[in-house]
Amino acid sequence: MTHWFHRNPLKATAPVSFNYYGVVSGPAASKICSDLRSSRARLLELFTDLSCNPEMMKNAADSYFSLLQGFINSLDESSQESKLRYIQNFKWTDTLQGQVPSAQQDAVFELISMGFNVALWYTKYASRLAGKENVTEEEAKEVHRSLKIAAGIFKHLKETHIPKLITPAEKGRDLEARLIEAYIIQCQAEAQEVTIARAIELKHAPGLIAALAYETANFYQKADHTLSSLEPAYSAKWRKYLLLKMCFYTAYAYCYHGQTLLASDKCGEAIRSLQEAEKLYAKAEALCREYGETKGPGPTVKPSGHLFFRKLGSLVKNTLEKCQRENGFIYFQKVPTEAPQLELKANYGLVEPVPFEFPPVSAQWTPEALAAFDLSGRPKDDGTKPKPEEVVKPVKEPDIKPQKDTGCCIS
Repeated sequence: MTHWFHRNPLKATAPVSFNYYGVVSGPAASKICSDLRSSRARLLELFTDLSCNPEMMKNAADSYFSLLQGFINSLDESSQESKLRYIQNFKWTDTLQGQVPSAQQDAVFELISMGFNVALWYTKYASRLAGKENVTEEEAKEVHRSLKIAAGIFKHLKETHIPKLITPAEKGRDLEARLIEAYIIQCQAEAQEVTIARAIELKHAPGLIAALAYETANFYQKADHTLSSLEPAYSAKWRKYLLLKMCFYTAYAYCYHGQTLLASDKCGEAIRSLQEAEKLYAKAEALCREYGETKGPGPTVKPSGHLFFRKLGSLVKNTLEKCQRENGFIYFQKVPTEAPQLELKANYGLVEPVPFEFPPVSAQWTPEALAAFDLSGRPKDDGTKPKPEEVVKPVKEPDIKPQKDTGCCIS
C-alpha cells in the first residue's frame, strides 16, 4: 500500500544524561544511571533505523522502561510513588506542534512520551511494510498486528498513565484526550483496512465486505470528529486524510451493498446504491487533491495514485453498468431517489487494540540501589533542569522511496 497511510512526525526530545552529582553513591546506583542513559539513546536510535523490527523494538523499549519504572513506582509494589519521580526534567516536542517543546520535571511524563513514540514507530513500521512491492500473507498479518499493538499502547497511555500527570496536557498537545483518541481510532481503522483487503482477496460475501467497509468509514468519521475542535493550522492536513478515507470506505460499502441488493433481485435499489458509491468515490478523489494541497505536519501520501484506490473506481463503474443492463432487460424496477440507508453491522473482522502493559521494575532496582540515591545531596542550582536556550532538534526520519505498486497490497 505505497502512498496509502498518512503519518505524523515522531516526537523529538532533548538529551538526558542521568548524571546526579552529589546524589548517587555506590556502583549499583551508578550502573542504573549509566544503563538508563545508554538504553534511552539506543531506543531513540531505533525509531529511525530501517532495519529495526518489532522484536528489536520491544526488547529495547522493555530495557529502558523497566529501568525508568524505578523512578516512578516504589519497589514494594505499594501505591506509593518513587522518591525519584521528580528528580529529572524531560523535554519533548509534539507530533503536530513539533517546533514548540513541552517540559515536565516528572518521570511519568517521560514514560508516556517515550511510550507514545513507540506506538508511532509501530504505525510507521506497518506503513513501511504495507508499502513493499509484494506483500506476503505473513507480512500482511504483521501490518495488522502492528497497528493493533499501536492502538493498545495509545489506549493504555490514555487510560492508565496520562491521568497520573501532575501537570495536565495543554490543548492541542499529543497527550491531550482528543489527539490520543484520534490516534487510537486511526490505528483501528487502518487495521480494518487490512481485513477488508483480505476479505476482497478471498472473495468473501459482499455483505460482509460492505459491513466492514461501513464500520471502517465510521471509524474515520469518528477520528475526524475528535479533531474537529483543534486549530486548523496544524490539524487540517490530518483531517483531510481522515475525511478522504471516510468517503473512500463509504463508497466501498455502497458498492458492495449494491452487489448484495442485486443478488436479492432488488435491482433498482442496487443501481441507487452504486450511484451513491460513484458520487462518494468522486468526492474521495477531490479530497485526495485537497489533501495534497494542504500544508501540515507529516509527508504527503498519494492514495489516489494507488491501485487499490483506482480499482474501486473501476469496480463501481462496471457494477453500475451491469445493474443498469440487468434492469433494462430483466427487472424494469424504478430507481429510488434516496440512497439506501446503510445499517450494516459486521459480525467478523472488527479490530480491537492489543492490551498493553509496561514491563515491571528492573531487577537492578534493589532497596540498596535505591538507598544510594540521596536527594539531600542535590545542589541548590539544580543542573538537571534544561537551560532555557536548549533546542530540541526534530527527528530526521528516513526518506522511504515508493516501490512499484502491483495492486496486490494485502494477499
